[in-house]
Amino acid sequence: MLDVAAPPAKPAARRARAVLLSPWSRLALLAALLTGSAVAVWLWQPQRLLTHGWPPQLSGATAVVLFTAAYGVGTAALVPRPLLNLAAGALFGVQTGLATSVGGTVIGAGIAFGLGRLLGQDALRPLLRGRWLTAADRQLSHHGFRSMLAIRLFPGVPFAAANYCAAVSRMGWPSFLLATGLGSVPNTAAYVVAGSHATTPTSPVFLLALAFIAVPAVAGALVAWRKRGRMRTARLGEDAAGDGTPPRA
Repeated sequence: MLDVAAPPAKPAARRARAVLLSPWSRLALLAALLTGSAVAVWLWQPQRLLTHGWPPQLSGATAVVLFTAAYGVGTAALVPRPLLNLAAGALFGVQTGLATSVGGTVIGAGIAFGLGRLLGQDALRPLLRGRWLTAADRQLSHHGFRSMLAIRLFPGVPFAAANYCAAVSRMGWPSFLLATGLGSVPNTAAYVVAGSHATTPTSPVFLLALAFIAVPAVAGALVAWRKRGRMRTARLGEDAAGDGTPPRA
């Protein structure tokens, strides 16, 4: 029997498929997912873990695995990591809480990185035209592990923003995940220790954990403020060199 050729797709169907799979349509889907996640977090109120605890029927290894998975999904859904870290310390103690938090951090970062690369990279990469944007993209793309490790260690950088910025760049998966796991340990450990001693807020361990959280954050803010001033001065100097006029005070 002769093979019957399939009829060509209709032009309208081809156009509709092209629109649905276009970079901007995928970016819109990513924005809708993030908006829905934020609304779900607001309705769920994950801070109840600190007041009501983990369901009593779940314990042992099952609770650890489920909490790690919930941590990863919650982080990808924009649940604040400090809150989850405090809950991990309060529920499981320092050692197990730290392991679940770091594991959940890597899972959540991987989910966000995958979504950003699949749904947002094609639409956003053509917009990287500014001097600072191209420099940041080049740094992340060519020195992925070192750059992401510094971002994770530097306090004050939003976790979700770092995930999606890395996804838009050409950073590889292994560098991103390994740097995330290693770089998130110090800050995560401080929150987990604070959570494990939340019932004794006057204990030296709790106060030391709070200091470890606060001091790097303040130091990071001061460094960022000083670098901002230097970058502004350098930019004014470059502009003055371009038009022959001295920089403004």
